[in-house]
Amino acid sequence: MKIIEKPADWPADEATAIAVQDELRTRVVLDEPGPPPSSGLVTGVDVAYDDERDVVAAAAVVLDAVTLDVVEEATAVGRVAFPYVPGLLAFREIPTVMAALASLTRDPGLVVCDGYGRAHPRRFGLAAHLGVLTGLPVIGVAKNPFVFTHAELGPRRGDVAALLADDGEEVGRALRTQDGVKPVYVSVGHRTGLDNACAHILALTPRYRLPESTRRADRLCRRALIEATA
Repeated sequence: MKIIEKPADWPADEATAIAVQDELRTRVVLDEPGPPPSSGLVTGVDVAYDDERDVVAAAAVVLDAVTLDVVEEATAVGRVAFPYVPGLLAFREIPTVMAALASLTRDPGLVVCDGYGRAHPRRFGLAAHLGVLTGLPVIGVAKNPFVFTHAELGPRRGDVAALLADDGEEVGRALRTQDGVKPVYVSVGHRTGLDNACAHILALTPRYRLPESTRRADRLCRRALIEATA
């Protein structure tokens, strides 16, 4: 498998990466609702790392949004493109994620990232970054709230609580996807609204805490990493 190298002009240090985030953040589109839930296609993207070998594997898994059946999948393997710095994780993986998306033969529809969008210290997590670079509608779904807090939410599937920044801005929502299980954390990336994003995640979680898009992409990228580093 071809190894994806980072672009020649890719940021090499923290200050440059933050400057890129600040510039690209101005291009985020927040006034579109996004595609309606349970329609068209939804694509999950995820990555797996082997830091000792400096390798990252990315997977893109396209699901029918109605049946949640897999209709296409693609992988790419690349070099880790940036050091580990909290808040700058997108720079480690985006070149490889974009290569996986580019390998698909159809429009990905809505893209669901295992990560953050607006729920980020500079309001520009992976979902926002990927959305701006690709032009696709993208939402982020994370397993923890990163640096934000929320009130207690109810115990039932569909219960929500706002993720709040220090200034009171709602940057995302804690969303209970199954009765009595820990919530996931949904935030807008690009060309979607928060209400719609939460509705999509509920449609993608008929049985488990995490969206089917994330579960399928996680398995595929782990398998791709094992094959690439064997």
